[in-house]
Amino acid sequence: MYTFFKRLADILIAGLALIILSPILILAIIILLLTGEHEVFYYQRRIGYKNKPFYILKFATMLKNSVNMGTGHITLRNDPRVTLFGKILRITKINELPQIINVFKGDMSIVGPRPLMESGFKLYPEKIQERIYNVKPGITGIGSLVFRDEEKLISASDNPVAMYATISPYKGALEMWYQKNASLHTDFMIIFLTAWSILFPNNTLQNKVFKDLPAKEFVTSLHIQDHPIVNHS
Repeated sequence: MYTFFKRLADILIAGLALIILSPILILAIIILLLTGEHEVFYYQRRIGYKNKPFYILKFATMLKNSVNMGTGHITLRNDPRVTLFGKILRITKINELPQIINVFKGDMSIVGPRPLMESGFKLYPEKIQERIYNVKPGITGIGSLVFRDEEKLISASDNPVAMYATISPYKGALEMWYQKNASLHTDFMIIFLTAWSILFPNNTLQNKVFKDLPAKEFVTSLHIQDHPIVNHS
């Protein structure tokens, strides 16, 4: 029953968002066309529901072939691969809005774990890999809320790849919490908190709304020397 109403809510919210946000979407498309720096949309293979791959849709914010440059699938704060207008799209999260189409198609939900590239997906512990996409991936989710400034955390490390891998188990634990507590109420609160965080980026309201979130258990040291993937890229 929850799954049925979640899908119904996804379609209704996505439809309403498409209508309300259409001026912003059209403006973004026009600016991207005029810049001539890259294509308007960016399609990328991600791991989805039941670990089956699909193609996510975003506004293009980075240089072409950027995944084969620098830190690969990991984007840093002030990443030189991000275009000027792309920075604006990423800060405002407008670059994520085309995923509304993925929601209509049924590839994604409004709320769920973020769909990762295979390389990022494999950084989850094996038990998390087996379960995290038992629900559809989402445009936003509890992991996205807690790590909404992930780029800053990773960029502060002298080994971004190792830091990304270090926080992955905790992100997985957050998504396991979501699956245990999944309900329409939880989903709507995550949607509200996502909107709130766009307006007030430094808030910690999610910890007051969801008081039983897993405790942080990842290393935040900026000097990670012994992580098993330190020399992996």
